[in-house]
Amino acid sequence: MLNRRGALATFVTGFLASLAAKRVEAGPTPPLADPTESIVLWPAGPPGAEKVTVEEVILERGDPNGVRDRAMVHTRKPMLMVFRPKTPNGAAVMLIPGGGYVRAVLDKEGYEMARWLNQRGYACFVLFYRMPGDGWAAGADTPLQDAQRGIRLVRSRAAEMGFSPDRVAIMGFSAGGHLAASLTTRFADKTYASVDAADDLSAKPNLSGLIYPVISMDPAIAHAGSRKELLTADASSERAAAISPERRVTAGLSPVFQLHAADDKSVPVENSLVMFAALKAKGVPTELHIFEEGGHGFGLRGTPGKPVAAWPSLFETFAKRHGL
Repeated sequence: MLNRRGALATFVTGFLASLAAKRVEAGPTPPLADPTESIVLWPAGPPGAEKVTVEEVILERGDPNGVRDRAMVHTRKPMLMVFRPKTPNGAAVMLIPGGGYVRAVLDKEGYEMARWLNQRGYACFVLFYRMPGDGWAAGADTPLQDAQRGIRLVRSRAAEMGFSPDRVAIMGFSAGGHLAASLTTRFADKTYASVDAADDLSAKPNLSGLIYPVISMDPAIAHAGSRKELLTADASSERAAAISPERRVTAGLSPVFQLHAADDKSVPVENSLVMFAALKAKGVPTELHIFEEGGHGFGLRGTPGKPVAAWPSLFETFAKRHGL
């Protein structure tokens, strides 16, 4: 009997040891594969490139937890990266990553959010846009050219991908939040010459999500880096007002969801406050969530264990309530 017990104990010990060894050998989970489908915004090349000399680079920034954290610097070939949901819900979201208008973050504010929304049925398109300080002829309006063209191309894929062209939202983070707010308020501005039939489609988003957004060019609350990049050629008060979305709000805009952390040391929470006040004053349906802590640039990965972790579900609830 003792021999049997001893043999059993030896077997169990060896089995558990083999499992532990297998866990060690497995190592960290490999990063998820990048999307393989993309849409080039400007088939014949983007407008105003005559004086552009910068070279496009993918910057590997690393992450202390081993999670991928890449950024595209000096975008020369703006595009949409496509994420198709397994079970479409009939709506789409164009995601606009941040990066202080000197880069566009790939993973944290692009691919990760696209996958989260995909799981809930949204077709997603991550926009990689050109930077205003890279020498493009349109200057500060260069990113807006890409955003307008991008949402029109998204709508042109509606029938093919199974969503309604009248159910297209945008979501922008940080400086990408400024670009999303600019598209929300300036969707009708003619910033480029028509390229093809897609440009006959509306650039007005059906709903906007502004996540810890850069908004105002008022030096008292502006994100200094974004302001510098946007106003390189003309820092006059008139030009600053023209590219401050809170100064461009009009009645009839689509619903706007906003999110910010009160302890954001990069983009003051006052940016969201002035935008909310402007929207409310014009009767635009809007919702603003301010969390006590969260800092800046948290996306999805920086929220575990904090109340701000609720923000994606809050956005989804707002979107559904307004038809998306």
